[in-house]
Amino acid sequence: MRKHIIAGNWKMNKNFSEADDLLNDLMEQLENVKLPRETQVIVCPPFPFLEMASDYANDSYFLVGAQNVSDKESGAYTGEVSAEMLASCEIDCCIVGHSERRSYYGETNAIVAAKVDQLLKHDLMPIMCCGEVLAEREANRQFDVVKSQIEEGLFHLSADDIKRVVIAYEPVWAIGTGRTATPEQAQEMHHYIRTLLAEKYGSAVADEISILYGGSCKPSNAKELFANPDVDGGLIGGASLKADDFMGIVTA
Repeated sequence: MRKHIIAGNWKMNKNFSEADDLLNDLMEQLENVKLPRETQVIVCPPFPFLEMASDYANDSYFLVGAQNVSDKESGAYTGEVSAEMLASCEIDCCIVGHSERRSYYGETNAIVAAKVDQLLKHDLMPIMCCGEVLAEREANRQFDVVKSQIEEGLFHLSADDIKRVVIAYEPVWAIGTGRTATPEQAQEMHHYIRTLLAEKYGSAVADEISILYGGSCKPSNAKELFANPDVDGGLIGGASLKADDFMGIVTA
């Protein structure tokens, strides 16, 4: 059975004290909730707080993920953080290909593919993001866009390796805008992604891969979104910055 995953992407938010308070609140609430075995909680704070998050995770029930990683193994790349560094700090996973990285920092599908390779090489789970912007949705190009991102970012992988990847579909027009894809729109795209995976790797492999929804998911709409058969959880942005909101999504 594939995992149901709720991953909190803090983005560039919180100072040290605020991060400590949030992690402590999450730990205390998770200790009081009995989650199903197939449900997995992931916290992705900024780089400076990864070690602190790992300390909390040792006594709690969540995995720790980074928000980005270099596509290079090592070397003279000032300011970059390698997959080997993350692995040596006992980080579990890492987000790659987020729409903000693609838009603000020019990350291409080829760069995303290289980052996926680096993470898998060092036994870290990639959470690979894909999704269309509003103009692409309005032009009915969303399926072509997502297909290119999936094929160019992941389809070089073997069947064994693709099963180690989590995919997050994020309609870019719904990130931080308050707009949310309808449950029907989310299911339509998640089903399409799973169909692409099945055509490439077979339905047995496709059925093992968790596909998350990202885009203004909150406690009030999480249950309806997650009720879809191909929506396996969420990549949560703003709502991950408040323990009560995040836990409302987790329990959904």
